[in-house]
Amino acid sequence: MKKKCLLGAVLLLAGSVMSSQPVVGQCAALSLEEAIQIALVNNPDVNITRLGEETAKAKLSQVRGANSFSWKASTSFSGADTSGIGWNTGNGTRLTGSLPIYSGKINQNNIESAEIGIDIAKLTTQRKWETMKLEVVKAYYNVLEAKKQVDVYQDSVDKYQKHLTNVEQLYSAGNKAKIDVLRSQVELANAKQTLIKGQSTYDNNISTLRNLLYMDQQEKIELTDDFVYLPFEKDVSQCVDYAMNNRKDLLVDDYNLKQKELDIKNAKAGYLPTVDLSLGASWSKQVVPTGDNHDYTATIGASWNIFDSGVTKGKINAAQAAYDTAKLTLDKDRSSVDLAVRKDYNSMREAEKRFESTKEAVKEAEEDYFIATEKYKAGEGIMLDIIDAQTALSTARQNYISAQYDYARYRASVESDMGYDVHPSTATVENAVLK
Repeated sequence: MKKKCLLGAVLLLAGSVMSSQPVVGQCAALSLEEAIQIALVNNPDVNITRLGEETAKAKLSQVRGANSFSWKASTSFSGADTSGIGWNTGNGTRLTGSLPIYSGKINQNNIESAEIGIDIAKLTTQRKWETMKLEVVKAYYNVLEAKKQVDVYQDSVDKYQKHLTNVEQLYSAGNKAKIDVLRSQVELANAKQTLIKGQSTYDNNISTLRNLLYMDQQEKIELTDDFVYLPFEKDVSQCVDYAMNNRKDLLVDDYNLKQKELDIKNAKAGYLPTVDLSLGASWSKQVVPTGDNHDYTATIGASWNIFDSGVTKGKINAAQAAYDTAKLTLDKDRSSVDLAVRKDYNSMREAEKRFESTKEAVKEAEEDYFIATEKYKAGEGIMLDIIDAQTALSTARQNYISAQYDYARYRASVESDMGYDVHPSTATVENAVLK
């Protein structure tokens, strides 16, 4: 099936009244929020995760049914050839019903566990929305960063080309040595190699974004948002505290622990009796119950496993081990979340400081390059000055660009680490189509 971007969702999100038919080429302009919303609905990983909710609901239906009346009907037809008598035919029909009256609360525990399972599935979906948003944010900014880096590489090529032309003219006039021409040609070739690699990185990044949005790789898109500095006010302790209370996967761990508690109760129920009610009706010689060839029964039966050679004890020990494992998993995951928040927070603050300092470095590098170029033209500078100044300028610009997008990406990572809620917009959900 051909991948298509969710044009209807994009148009609704943008407030447009255009047609919602997906046509290649119309999904050109995408803001960051629009890209996120499309991924939340179209991405296959998200939809696979969301189907877990349906599985959980089906399991709940099953365990509820196991605690309710069940009916079975059966019928049989027979024929026998008795020597000297001929064929003797008959039939019998039976209807039986059963209802568990007491199961040691196993059925009730299973229902509660299945209800918790639905909550787990919903939380898992919500966490998937959060992580998918982070993936889209990173991919979106990766494209923007790569595009700006390509512009820097192109500017370097243009400058080296201009410089080479100038050196060739000076060489022709006898004012510069041949070695300056050769060095300029080498630097230009190197700059072109860097540009080619940068363009490849851009192409790969935009392909990654299309893949997250489940778009056709031939679809042309234009990203309308760019980096905007948004101060982050919370300190790291506040971020960690928020994460401990709001991370969906930690809440899932809590629910898993409750399910393991119910499993222990179910295992211990093996020491308790069970009571069932059964009803039955049977008749013979006819398909429907008429005449005197029928009987009706009602039975309340109790059973108690007095000795099972340690089977129940083994189940209890296994359930207890599973509970202990779930508890350790919760502790481990809380520690991992704490570490992730702190690392991404520190990286965000580092990037924040870097883009403030690199902004000034770009201005200084531009001035240095201008001076070096003018001095060389006047015959007062050397070739190495031009190369060093150009390298410093290109590096300063790249560092400034990287610092900005590093901050944006790490800020998004911190918010994801904290468990900020993410939900598809109503308009997007209404226009969703599972691929």
